[in-house]
This record gives sequence, structure tokens and C-alpha cells, in this order.
Amino acid sequence: MSIQEFLQHMANGTSLGSLYALIAIGYTLVYGILRLINFAHGEIFMLGAYIAYYGIIFTPLPWWLVFILASVLTGLVGLLLEKLAYKPLRSSPRITILISAIGASFLLQNLSILVFGGRPKAFPSPDILNGILNIRGVSVASISIIIPIVTIILLVILTFLIKKTKTGMAMRALSKDYEAASLMGIDINKVISFTFFIGSFLAAVGGIMWGVKYPQLVPHMGMMPGLKCFIAAVIGGIGNITGAVIGGFILGLGEIMLIAFLPTLTGYRDAFAFILLIVILLIKPTGLMGEKIAEKV
Repeated sequence: MSIQEFLQHMANGTSLGSLYALIAIGYTLVYGILRLINFAHGEIFMLGAYIAYYGIIFTPLPWWLVFILASVLTGLVGLLLEKLAYKPLRSSPRITILISAIGASFLLQNLSILVFGGRPKAFPSPDILNGILNIRGVSVASISIIIPIVTIILLVILTFLIKKTKTGMAMRALSKDYEAASLMGIDINKVISFTFFIGSFLAAVGGIMWGVKYPQLVPHMGMMPGLKCFIAAVIGGIGNITGAVIGGFILGLGEIMLIAFLPTLTGYRDAFAFILLIVILLIKPTGLMGEKIAEKV
């Protein structure tokens, strides 16, 4: 393999890893506060791509404005999902709310088939995002460069929000001790809603960029990426944002390098994520950046 080919694979792996990281953050934010695995997160990712698709097709708005509005709208869908499917069960056993999450996932998927149709749709990605850049003999799709840049910008904003704002401090307090935070006067409902909004917003951004990079939309498109991003969050240490980012990049780069160095194993690309998950859990059950949580008795 030439150095140019290796750099091309690195660019593709970084791009894919950035997408996984964005979506994995949604899982880790919700788990960090509610100890809930939101299995409907992959469907939120899918809805973001579909809302952007219809926004471009049916409105005269510029594509960049459609992408922003679609992400905000998807964030509101995530917030609504929390109000309807999770909030009424907040005091129930964890298994109940987990089943509710699985039910919400199937409900959104089947509703999407009913509303959007089962046939694949071609995502109308703008020409500016479909160019090919040639840098010293290395040909890279412009979207493969744009995706990591967008991911870094969003991560910087999210980090500032969590570390420097009152809402971010409240989110951190809830993740440490739910009951103590509520006794200190923190508006738990507001913080949880905000967390779902942010997680869904990031999933929508990931879904839209996924649509640009792989321009085919189907209602079940969120299932496998959603599952892989959950794996990425677990590998990094679910509940830890830095861990989710690291897990996303490990998974993205690992997948692309597997295809590059062992092309005969391309068909096992999805299996790679599960094998990696098993290996990590055997070595470090809490994930790479995870911490042991003491159970109260």
C-alpha cells in the first residue's frame, strides 16, 4: 500500500469516526444522567436525515439553513420522545424504561415506513459538499474533511456548554448524584429535557452528514449506525463524553483499516464492532475511560 492510499484511508476513517463520535455522545449524555440506554437514538439519527431531505425538496431555503433547522427540529422530536416515552416511567424499574426505549425505537421505525415510504430515497446533497480534493496526490472527498471539522466545532461548543454554563453544571451534578442534585433545587425536568435536545441535535447533524456521505435514505438506516455508536460509547466508557469520542474514532478507523488491509474480510465489517466490544469488555469492563460506579445498598 502506498503512502497516498494509506492517507486516503486515514481520511475516510477519521470522517467515519467523527460521525460515530457525534452519535455516541447522544447515548453517553442520556446514560450519564438517567442511566438509560436510549435505543431510539438511531431512529432520531434517521429522522434528522429525512427532515433535511424534505426541507431541501419542498422549501426554497438554502441548504445550510435547512440543515440547521432540521437539526433543531430533530432535537425537539428527541425532547418530545423523552416527555412521552421516558418521563412517565422515570420512577419505574430500569428494565421498564429500557423496554419503553426499545418500543419507541420500533415505533419510530415503523411510523417512518408509513410516512416516508419503504423505497430508498436519494439524498439531494449540495454540489459544494460533493467535490474531490487532491492534496499532494491524495484524493479525498470534501465531505470527508468537512465532517471532522463540523464535529470538532460542535465538540468545542458542547465542552464549553458543559463546563462553563449553569445548565452544564447542573448536568454534571445530576450525573454525579441524581437525588442530591434534586435536593439542591436543580430543575431536573428542565436539565433532562435539555440533555435529550442536545443529544438528538447531535444525532441529527450526524444523520444529515451521513446522508451527504452515503446518499441513500431508508427508514431502517439508523439501526446499524445506532448500534455501532452505542458500541463506541461502551468502548470509550459510557457516560464519559471524551470516551464516546475516543470510542467513535477507534471504531471508525478500525473499520476502514480492516477493509484497507484485509479486503477479503470486508463482509465482516459490522462484525468487527461486536468483536472489538467483546475484547474491550473482557479487558476493561467499564470501557477505556469509564469509572466504576458503586451501587447503593
